[in-house]
Amino acid sequence: MSAFASILVPVSDADAAAEPLDLALSLAGRCGGHVVALHVRPDATTAVPLVGEGMSGAMVEEMIGMAETQAAARAKAARAAFDAALIRHGARLAETPPADGLTAEWIEQVGREDDLVAWRGRLADLVVFAHPGGNAEASSMITLNTALMAAGRPLLLCPAEKPRDRATTLPGKRVVIAWNGSAEAARAVGWAMPLLKGAEAVTILAASEHVDHKVEAPVGELAAYLGWHGITATVTLVQASSAQAGEELLRQAVKAEADLLVMGAYTHSRLRQLILGGVTRHVIAHSPLHVLMCH
Repeated sequence: MSAFASILVPVSDADAAAEPLDLALSLAGRCGGHVVALHVRPDATTAVPLVGEGMSGAMVEEMIGMAETQAAARAKAARAAFDAALIRHGARLAETPPADGLTAEWIEQVGREDDLVAWRGRLADLVVFAHPGGNAEASSMITLNTALMAAGRPLLLCPAEKPRDRATTLPGKRVVIAWNGSAEAARAVGWAMPLLKGAEAVTILAASEHVDHKVEAPVGELAAYLGWHGITATVTLVQASSAQAGEELLRQAVKAEADLLVMGAYTHSRLRQLILGGVTRHVIAHSPLHVLMCH
């Protein structure tokens, strides 16, 4: 895998569109790749709440009309944000390959955002998400989790705090890998190779419990594996209880001055993580740096 040739960006609204679009276009611009911006409009008929006998047909039609008007306005603003991003990066519109240089396309569909993003994500090399905010029940968080579990592709998440300068949003100079020997972490490392090979510094973070013979792929063997790809990595062992693992992981990443964290997502069952908290949920909610994750 030499580059991210096709990158998907879910664009739900204009306010959160600029950062993930800039990130995706910058990454695709490295290799003359293609960015697909996907805006999903909800079905207006599903936006009408369950009604009692007292609501007339005319009232229902009026509510549907209002929902359609609001969805159209939201789509128009999102498209304007997409067009502005194309101008900033000098990208041109294209819907079919082959194409020379940086290209992008706008896709607008009606339906459930989580389902459509997961389906479209299966035919992308990378899915770039704006930060979903702190509400675990928000539609953006539901879409992100569905894409993680169902798309089979890596996700690149923007930081919890927006950078002051958009020019600094392109990650990959200093990378931290969160390693626990899981298949999910291994997949994340594989997908991150285009970024790891261009990094100035790579640090492997592993909990002390993951460096003995019980782990199928010990941390030292990961460093050797990266070495075969021409990547020199240092190893840092961390000690933290399972309840504090996410907080310690982010603390160590900041200490290493990293701009990208690579990790497996939901390496335990998602139900267990939803009940107990979990590293994945903590990182998604609080990471001050970009995160490339894969289930």
